[in-house]
Amino acid sequence: MRLLAALATGFFSYLAVGFATGNAPNFRRSRTPRQGAGAQALWLSQAGVDLTPRQFWAGSMFVGLLGFGFAWALSGAWVVAAVPALTMAILPRAYFSRQRSRRLAETVEAWPDGLRDLTASIQAGRSLPQAIESMAATGPPALRRAFDRFPTLNQMFGTRAALETIKEDLADPTSDRVVEVLTLAYERGGSSVTGILSDLADAVTEDLRTLEEIRTAELEQKINARAVFALPWFVLLMITIRGGPFREFYQSPAGIVTVVLGGVLSLIGLLIVARLSRDPAETRVFAAPQSTRVPS
Repeated sequence: MRLLAALATGFFSYLAVGFATGNAPNFRRSRTPRQGAGAQALWLSQAGVDLTPRQFWAGSMFVGLLGFGFAWALSGAWVVAAVPALTMAILPRAYFSRQRSRRLAETVEAWPDGLRDLTASIQAGRSLPQAIESMAATGPPALRRAFDRFPTLNQMFGTRAALETIKEDLADPTSDRVVEVLTLAYERGGSSVTGILSDLADAVTEDLRTLEEIRTAELEQKINARAVFALPWFVLLMITIRGGPFREFYQSPAGIVTVVLGGVLSLIGLLIVARLSRDPAETRVFAAPQSTRVPS
């Protein structure tokens, strides 16, 4: 068993290094890229991760293997080490998922101030593209980050295409609505633009207030669910660190079955809790077709 684990560790380390350096072995026949590859790349970009999807997953696997080796060395039972290893393997995904949510939330929360900046710029005599470029340079930090490519895209492809690209980079229903209003304001113009932007800023502010109340109410339940999942496995690792009847039991077939069954039940419970506590996802009704998006 130790020889098999050593071989598996060596093989996965070889894969991790290959993916990380861009020299991964090719085990598949050539075929068209999966549609999910673009979604994964966009997800990583929104999370601020400058890696390809392959490099990211290879790094996650490597972290899981390190966790497996450390936990196995402590407990002496590979089945006990498997659960901490799996948990560590998904930690990068969980961490950057939270990072992505935070970055997107910062952008949404910055829209009221950004819209008021746009209104002030237009009232000062600037056109809408000029106002957006000014916001990209001096607006709220989250919007500066989101619109940093707008001046270049605007010069190369036009205002509408630039706004469509920014909208798909953000991939958020609230940002979709704001960018659609900006696009409509650019195409139609008129004296009512500032009034529309002011009303939109007030509406977004109200939506953000409601969303914050929902998040505050469900925070304690989410923390309790994660603690209930993690604590039994932490206790299991602690009681198997030293030799004795506990370690001997979990090295036996009956112990392996117990851990596997407990892991399956814990995973099912975690998925149920995650499903019940998931915020209702707002549909992106203004999502642009892929063909209208400017290449990065």
